[in-house]
Amino acid sequence: MKSERPILDRVPPRQQGDWDIRGALNFMLGGAGAGLLAAVACATPLGLDLPIMELLGLALVGAGLFCVWLKIGRPWRALHVFRRPSTSWMSREAWLAPVVFACGAAAILTQAALFFYVAGLLGLVYAYAQGRILKANIGIPAWRRWSCVVLIVATALAEGFGLLSIGAVLWPALTPFGYALAVAIALRYAAWRAYRADLRETGAPSGTLQVFDAFAFNFGLIGHGAALVLAVAGAYASQPLVAAAGGFLASLAGALFKYTLVCRAAFTQGFSLPRTPARGKGKSGVGAQPGWQAGRGS
Repeated sequence: MKSERPILDRVPPRQQGDWDIRGALNFMLGGAGAGLLAAVACATPLGLDLPIMELLGLALVGAGLFCVWLKIGRPWRALHVFRRPSTSWMSREAWLAPVVFACGAAAILTQAALFFYVAGLLGLVYAYAQGRILKANIGIPAWRRWSCVVLIVATALAEGFGLLSIGAVLWPALTPFGYALAVAIALRYAAWRAYRADLRETGAPSGTLQVFDAFAFNFGLIGHGAALVLAVAGAYASQPLVAAAGGFLASLAGALFKYTLVCRAAFTQGFSLPRTPARGKGKSGVGAQPGWQAGRGS
């Protein structure tokens, strides 16, 4: 007979296991695709023929939804996700997706600028909905902060302009968007710094902070520093390949961040005692929260 796990093993925060790589891919692919739709909308005034980039954005959003669908034990029950748009951000994402596809398809077929603009705006809303899906999981301290929502949207924009900059290899006229990519990278880095400061201020599981501490150096140096330098250098020197390299690093860093956020840094709340109980007529003691690093504001 298998022995039960000691009760104390259930007290500290534990790494969540409900969302695996398939769940993470919805944020990795879908967020990048949503950001690309927004980036293509920004490039539309140039009059470039970008249906392939629009199609890529839609394909990434669809691939992300397909990956999360594969995770469901009974896949055809996925239709139930449409039932709660008034209360569930996952339902809102599901209702929003067909509208995104319809506007993107209309943009590709008609080449009308209006549809590109609407699809880009909806892409931003889609990225916001993904951030709110994470925030709704209040049992995961790494996800439930507003700073996480801001970071998810900023990451989608950086990935979108990163993919657009990669497109400069085929459309050299996109090379100046290396400057826009640099701005998006700077915004994402500011959001990343604010997010980590928020976690330290409010408190978080030690495992979450350790994962982000180990991830931060490469994320900052390669995903932001090197990517920003290449993006600006490529735009300034009119070198599509250099700008594309910056876009590749920015996009790859965003995908790795979302994988880390969902699959590695997502620890549960754990148990805590506001005060330890008194014995007899004695006074109660200080509280305890194993496996948790208290915030500076607590």
